[in-house]
Amino acid sequence: MKVVVRTERLRLAVIDGNDAPFILELLNSPNWLTRIGDRKIKDLSSATDYIRSYILEGYQKNGYGQYKMVLKNSNITIGICGFVKREYLDHPDIGFAVLPKYEGQGYAFEATIAVLEYGLDNLGLSNVYGYTTEGNQKAKYLLQRIGLSYKGQLIDPAHKEFLLYEYNPGN
Repeated sequence: MKVVVRTERLRLAVIDGNDAPFILELLNSPNWLTRIGDRKIKDLSSATDYIRSYILEGYQKNGYGQYKMVLKNSNITIGICGFVKREYLDHPDIGFAVLPKYEGQGYAFEATIAVLEYGLDNLGLSNVYGYTTEGNQKAKYLLQRIGLSYKGQLIDPAHKEFLLYEYNPGN
């Protein structure tokens, strides 16, 4: 396992093909489906393809991506956190998701603050976005808590509305 960031309770590591069962579970969890959207990942083969074509491609193209959140004490993978560079945004956005069993325990905050610091200190990122839906109060709170400020509404290429947050140390 290639660890990128360590926190008190977590290791954030590169996702690989062995993580297909976890990706299948996460992308079909109720909160992923309602808050992020259905990626049509319904079996291990499509989960492996998703890792290959989306996650690994992001690492190669951008030098960063989504990382798996692994509990230090049990080696259980509980979520993802990292950066995605979307063509319609000027800067990468930080994203996070945790399996339902592990929500509400501070793991997403612990991971996002560590990943944000990693991006600024090690990847040379200066501005970072985060975005979420209007109704996702937990994500809005977390983005503000890690230092992102509300920037305005965003309509993505699929014509979905989001709230855009930005970390910009110059402002």
